This record gives sequence, C-alpha cells and structure tokens, in this order.
Amino acid sequence: MKMIVHLWSYLYRNIFRFWLKWILRQLTGKCELQRICDGSMKRAERTLRIEHSLESSKCKALQRAVYSSKDDVEKCVALIIEQKKINTQKDAVFASKLQLSLLQISGCKKLYLAVEELRKQPYNSDNNKHEEQLMELWNLLMPHEKLKARITKQWCDIGFQGDDPKTDFRGMGMLGLTNLLYFSKHYPREARQILSRSNNPKLGYSYAIVGINLTEMAYNLLKNGHLRTHFYNLVPGEPQMKDFHQFYCYLAYEFDKFWFEEKPESIMYFNQYREKFHEKVKKHLLDYDVVLALRNEI
Repeated sequence: MKMIVHLWSYLYRNIFRFWLKWILRQLTGKCELQRICDGSMKRAERTLRIEHSLESSKCKALQRAVYSSKDDVEKCVALIIEQKKINTQKDAVFASKLQLSLLQISGCKKLYLAVEELRKQPYNSDNNKHEEQLMELWNLLMPHEKLKARITKQWCDIGFQGDDPKTDFRGMGMLGLTNLLYFSKHYPREARQILSRSNNPKLGYSYAIVGINLTEMAYNLLKNGHLRTHFYNLVPGEPQMKDFHQFYCYLAYEFDKFWFEEKPESIMYFNQYREKFHEKVKKHLLDYDVVLALRNEI
C-alpha cells in the first residue's frame, strides 16, 4: 500500500500536477497563484497554499521566494508577476495578497532561526543579564518571599529540581527561562495561580520543569511547521519573538487546565499525558481558522 501511495505522489508531483495546472489556466485564464489569491480562502489557508505552490514550482526563482527577506519581498512579487505573465491591471489585488503571504512565510522561517538561536544560548551564571532574569522570575512568582541565597532549596518552591536552576535549562537554554519570565511578566495573575495549583498535594507537578518541557513542545511545533496556521491567522505580516512567547503562555495555561481535568494517578504518568496534550494541540492547529493565544496581556 505504501508503495502505491509513494508512486501516486511521485506521478502527481512530476506529471499530473503540471497538466492539471495547464488545463485550469486554459479554462480560467489565471495561473495557480492567481486562483489561490482570487478565491474566498481566509488568510492561513491562502498563505499555506501559496507556500506549497511556490515550493512545488519547477522554477528555482519561485522556490526561493519563500526565503525572501522583508526588503526583497516586493522584488519577488514583481519577479513572479513577470514569470507568470500576470496582467495586474485585470488582477489588481494579486500583488498585495501575494506580498502579505510572502511576508508571513519568510517571517515564520526567520522566527524559527531566532528561536533556535535563543535555544542554543546556554544559561551562564557568570552572565549578569542571565542572573537578573532568573532573579526577576523569582520576584514575580514569589513577591512576598525573599531568596536566602543564590543557591538554595527555595528554587524547588517554583518547580526547579535542585538548589541551582541553571542545570534545568540545559535542554532549552535561555529560551526556557525567557518563556517562563514572559509568562510571569505579562500574565502575573495566571502564572501565580498556576504555580499555586502546581503545589496541589494530589495533582501537583514541578511548575518550572513543566514550563521548560512546554517550551520544548512549542519549539518542536514551530520547527516542524505546525505553528504556521496559527501565526498566519494571528499576524498580518512577519511574526515576532513575542508571538512565540505568547503561544508558550497559551500552552502553559491550557496544559494546567488539561492536567487537572485528566486527574492523572501520579506524576509518573507525565510523559503519557504530555503526549496526549501535544496531540490535542496539533489537532487544533489543523483548523485553518485557528488562533491559540491568551487574552488580556499586560
């Protein structure tokens, strides 16, 4: 069966798709990109289809368009219009719609590179900026309790594993801390509420460790392309780092709700429930209209 699927996929990509596009162009007088922009599709669906069309093109210049920088987008649009022989007087909205979609596509790729760079940056206790961010996290989550020392078991009170949080950031680097801090800074009430719930004697979990784990989930969803639909609906242009942080906030808030609704027998089942939550989020992201974000940011 797999062989048949692969064979059909190969034939469609290399033979049938070309002829289907040619027939539709003869019938409609419009190329595939024009038909996508001309339809009633909403932002995410339109941008996803434009992205697929460009990546599937046999023209190298069109393939490279999805990697165009913000400054080069207008040139790419002009090149596509020339390559596809599009009459912009008859199709006045094509250029603007294509330009918007190209900004979103290249912006998502650019965002991944920025997120990856932050993830690769290790936490360094000799870096004053890193230490300040860690102290700020404590002060936001525990405003009425002072740290007795930099290295102390008190860190376990906000869900770190030992007396020095730097060891817990190894997998996600500064991305893990930045996400935890963003949530505490922009949604302080929700962050403290979830921290309090995480100390439940029966259903409790390590707040900070789970937060870093959810950062890994957000990172992989971005890396594997699952977040494109969300960002294409959320941002009319290039998504920024704050948009990624806001998605993490959504995960942190929704995972806590999910955990208490599911009522796991033990924290030992964390990976099982984490994967169940992961699949739930991925299912949401299949919806062309989806936007997964918290409201009322301060």
